[in-house]
Amino acid sequence: MPLTPSLLQLPSLQSLKLSTPFLHGCTPLSLLSKPTSSLIPPTPHSHTFLPPIRAMKTMQGKVVCATSDKTVAVEVVRLAPHPKYKRRIRKKKKYQAHDPDNRFKVGDVVQLEKSRPISKTKTFIAVPVQIKNSKKKAGEEEVPQELGIPLESQQQQA
Repeated sequence: MPLTPSLLQLPSLQSLKLSTPFLHGCTPLSLLSKPTSSLIPPTPHSHTFLPPIRAMKTMQGKVVCATSDKTVAVEVVRLAPHPKYKRRIRKKKKYQAHDPDNRFKVGDVVQLEKSRPISKTKTFIAVPVQIKNSKKKAGEEEVPQELGIPLESQQQQA
């Protein structure tokens, strides 16, 4: 039996009311926000700016190879917890760093600064580090070489 338009009576679209607020994407943003706990009262528009967490941009290490032109290999040692035993262990990693003047030798302590990629493996620039003076013991005081007072052996005997 063929269906005739008289048998198929559909209500008009204007008489249909959808109960969803998502009709045509016109939902206010307040309804789309994350659900909050009932224990914490909602604060209206309390947007606090948190700075993004950025990775370490400088590292310090020792030059282990300086044979390449304008490139040094720097070994960085860091302490990290062992995954199973939770003790701190030393982890070493070698980085290639740009040395434009070829001024670093093996054994120099340098600081690596992040930069744009210079080559496939070089994204750091080597910068010299001022080595801190070792702290002197409390009992040891530096004595100046010449006090201006002659010693007994240097005094003229009268």
